[in-house]
Amino acid sequence: MNPNARSSNLELFSYDDAIVRKFLTVTLVWGFVAMLVGVIIAIQLAVPSFNFGLEWTSFGRLRPLHTNAAIFAFAGNAIFAGIYYSAQRLLKARLFSDVLSNIHFWGWQLIIVSAALTLPFGITQSKEYAELEWPIDIAIAVVWVIFAINFFGTIAKRRERHLYVAIWFYIATIVTVAILHIFNNLSIPASWTKSYSIYAGVQDAFMQWWYGHNAVAFFLTTPFLGLMYYYLPKAAERPVYSYKLSILHFWSLVFMYIWAGPHHLHYTALPAWASTLGMVFSVILWMPSWGGMLNGLLTLRGAWNRVAEDPVLKFFVVAITFYGMSTFEGPMLSVKSVNALSHYTDWTIAHVHAGTLGWNGFMTFGLVYWLAPRLFQTKGLWSPKLAGVHFWTSTIGILLYIIAIYTAGVTQGLMWRAFDETGRLQYPDFITTVVELMPMYWVRIVGGTLYLAGAVLAGINVFMTWKQRPATYEIQQHEAPALSPEYTDIPAPKSELEGAPVAQLAITIDNFQKAFWHRAWERRPFKFTVWVVISVAVASLFEIIPTFLIRSNTPSIASVKPYTPLELVGRDIYIAEGCYNCHSQMVRPMRAETERYGEYSKPGEFIYDHPFQWGSRRIGPDLHRVGGNFSHTWHVRHMKEPASMTEGSIMPPYPWLLEQDTPFDQVQSRVDAMVMLGVPYGEAVQKAEEMARVQATEISAQIVKEGGPAGLEGKKIVALIAYLQRLGMDIEAPPPAPAAAEVPAAPTAAAPAPGALAEVTP
Repeated sequence: MNPNARSSNLELFSYDDAIVRKFLTVTLVWGFVAMLVGVIIAIQLAVPSFNFGLEWTSFGRLRPLHTNAAIFAFAGNAIFAGIYYSAQRLLKARLFSDVLSNIHFWGWQLIIVSAALTLPFGITQSKEYAELEWPIDIAIAVVWVIFAINFFGTIAKRRERHLYVAIWFYIATIVTVAILHIFNNLSIPASWTKSYSIYAGVQDAFMQWWYGHNAVAFFLTTPFLGLMYYYLPKAAERPVYSYKLSILHFWSLVFMYIWAGPHHLHYTALPAWASTLGMVFSVILWMPSWGGMLNGLLTLRGAWNRVAEDPVLKFFVVAITFYGMSTFEGPMLSVKSVNALSHYTDWTIAHVHAGTLGWNGFMTFGLVYWLAPRLFQTKGLWSPKLAGVHFWTSTIGILLYIIAIYTAGVTQGLMWRAFDETGRLQYPDFITTVVELMPMYWVRIVGGTLYLAGAVLAGINVFMTWKQRPATYEIQQHEAPALSPEYTDIPAPKSELEGAPVAQLAITIDNFQKAFWHRAWERRPFKFTVWVVISVAVASLFEIIPTFLIRSNTPSIASVKPYTPLELVGRDIYIAEGCYNCHSQMVRPMRAETERYGEYSKPGEFIYDHPFQWGSRRIGPDLHRVGGNFSHTWHVRHMKEPASMTEGSIMPPYPWLLEQDTPFDQVQSRVDAMVMLGVPYGEAVQKAEEMARVQATEISAQIVKEGGPAGLEGKKIVALIAYLQRLGMDIEAPPPAPAAAEVPAAPTAAAPAPGALAEVTP
C-alpha cells in the first residue's frame, strides 16, 4: 500500500488568515484612538480649556466616544480576530463564507466610524455603552447577525465533532449580545438622528443596566475567557488545567451573570427587591468567576519559568490576575453598604478601567503578540525586548491610574457624606470635593499617558514584524476526515459506587459529576446553543416581568406632568451635550443627599423620562432638584462661563448654546414620537411648535428683566433653561383639578434673586 496515499474520506482545506490580519491591524489602530481620546478627556478634567473652546471636543461628547472606542473598536476587533483564528483551528474548517467575513469586517469598521462622527456631534441616546442612535443600532444588529451566520455556519461544516471549551464561550457571547442589544435599544424614531426609548424611568433604568452590566459580561468577559482558553494553553504549551472546572465555570457564569445588573441601581427609585436580587447574584458570581481565573493560572503549572522570558505569557498572566481582582471587587461593590459609598464616585471608574485596560487590554496585547508572527509568517516577533518594555510601561501606567482614581473615589464618597460635630454637612459645597481631587487627576493623566505609550510600542513592534513578511503568504493545506452522519460515543464511565452499599442518589450524583452528559452536548451545537438561550432568557424574564407588570413598582403621582414642548427640546440639548456624563438626576434616600440636594427621588417622577437620566457618575452635583433654585440669568452666565459663577469649576464653557438656534421645526415630530409612547400631550399634538415659541419668549423676557442679555428667545440656551428649571418641580406642584385639561404646562417657580447663588457644578 502506498504510504503517501490519502484515505478516501480525508478532505483538504485551508484557513482564512487574511481576515484575521485585517481585524488584528484595526485592533491596534482603534486601540490607539481610544486611549488617545481617554488621555485627552483626562486632561480636560484637570484643565477644562483643553477642549479648545470647541463643542465637538467637550468632555460630555468625547467621553462616550472613548468608552465606545475602547469597548467596541479596540476590544471588539480583538475579539473578532481571536475568534476567527481560533475557531477555524478548533473546528478544522475554513470560515463558512469569505464574503460574509469581509462584510462583517467592513460593516463593523463603518459602524465605528459612524460612532466617531455622530457622538462628537451630540447625536446620542445617552444610554451608557448604548449611546449610538437607531440607524447605527440597526446596522450593529445586521452585522452581528452576519457574524453569527458565519460562525455557526463554520460549526455546521466542522470536521471536529466535539466543541472545545473556547467555542462554548463564543456561542454564549454571540447569542446573548444579540438579545441584549435588540431589547435594550427598542425605540421610536423622531428623525434620522433622534429617537426615544420605548421604556421610561424605572423600567428604562432597569433595562439599561440589565444591558450595561451584561454587555460587560458577554462582550468583555465571556469572549475573552474563550480567548484565554485557547491562546493561554497554546502560548504555555500546556493543557487546560481542569475540564470539569471549565464546565462549572461556563454554565455558572451564563446563568448567574444575567441576574446581576440591578445592583447598579441601589438606593435609587428602582424597587428594592430588584436591586437586592441583583446584589445576591453578584455576590454568588464571585465563585464561578474565580473558577475561570484559577483554571487559567493553574494551566501554567510547570510553565511558570517561561513567564519571566515570554512577553506573551507576561501579558496573559497579568490579564488573568486583573480579571480575578475585578471579579472580586465587582461583587464587593454590589453589596449595598459598600455601594452606598462607592456609587457615583470615581471608585467605579477605577474598577471599570482595571477590568477594561487590565483584563481586556493585556489579554488583547498578549493575543496580538502571539498572532503577529504566525499571521505574517515571520520567524518571530520583531523585538521581544520591546514587547517587554511595553509590558512594564503599561503595567506601571495602569497601576498609577487605578491607585489614583481609587483614592479619588474613596475621598469623594467620604467627603460627600461627612457631617461635622454640629450635625451639619462638613462639605456642603460640592466644589470642595472637586478641588480636593485635582492631584489625583494629574496622576491619572500620567498613568493613562504611559498606557497609551505602551500601545504605541505595540504598534511599532507589529508594524516591524509585518515588514519582515514574505513577498507572498504561503497558503497551508490541511487535511482531516469529514464528520460521518452516524456516531457512536464511547460508553459512559460507570460509577465506582456501583454495587456498594450506598443510596442510588449517591451513585447518580457521582455519575453526574463525571460530566459525561456534557460530552454529549458538545457534539450537538444546536442543542448546546438552545440551552444557552434558555439560561439567559429565564434569568432575564424572572426580573423583567415583575418590573414591568407590577404597578406598585412605579406608583403614579398626580402632579407629575409631561415636559412641555420647549422643555422636551431642552432635555434633548442636555442629552446632546453629554451632561449626563457628569451629573446624576437621582437623589438617594440618604441623609447626606437629602441635606445637600433636597427630597429624595420617587419612582413616579420619571414616568415621562424617555430615556431616564439618573446618571452613573458625579463629576458635578445631582440636578434632580435644581429647578427653581437659580434665576434664569444665573443659568445663562453659568453656561457661558462656569468659573465666573463657581470658583474652581472644572466644567467647560458652553458659549455656543447662546449662539445656536433652537430647532423649533423639529419640536412637533419629537412631541409626536412621545405621543406614540403613550405620553399624554393634549393640544400640544396640534401646536407643539407654537407652544414652544411662546414659552421661549416668556423665559427670554424674564432673562432681560433680571438684567441678562436680550434676544435669546430663539437660542438653545433658553430651551435648556426651561428643562433645568422644570427638574424636580412636579412634586411641589398641587395635583390637577379633576376637570383640568391634559395640556402639559410649565410649573411656575419663583426665580430667586440673581444674587442668591448656590453650588450647581464644579
